[in-house]
Amino acid sequence: MKKQRVLYAFGTLLLVGFAGFAVSSFKQTLTPYVSFAEARRIDRNLQVAGGLVAGSSQYRDAEESLLFTLHEPDSGDTLRVRYQGLKPANFEEAVSIVAIGRWDGGAGELAADKLLVKCPSKYQGVEEAEVKEYSAST
Repeated sequence: MKKQRVLYAFGTLLLVGFAGFAVSSFKQTLTPYVSFAEARRIDRNLQVAGGLVAGSSQYRDAEESLLFTLHEPDSGDTLRVRYQGLKPANFEEAVSIVAIGRWDGGAGELAADKLLVKCPSKYQGVEEAEVKEYSAST
């Protein structure tokens, strides 16, 4: 009987340990959305979203690096981003861009590992016309 209690206690302790490890590992892999101001203060992976400032992008073929500036609509703040990799298709027509990376205080820019580019839908005009047609017929 005493041996069974010890085994149950050990099993429970082991499960609690694994659960704690899982939660800790999960928290470290999260990349929260933050404002531009917060991005400059946080020293971990993060996500920022904003609109591309017209004419601010420069792609260097030899280095495969893309430099551009994002504009945060809510605050009016801007943030310089450096992305190492191929320039995404339709980058210049992007409605919004999410940059995932880490703040590089020495360079004064966000060093992005990934970019998520939201382009305008090619069906957007069709959808608006269908809504107008439907409204007119009712």
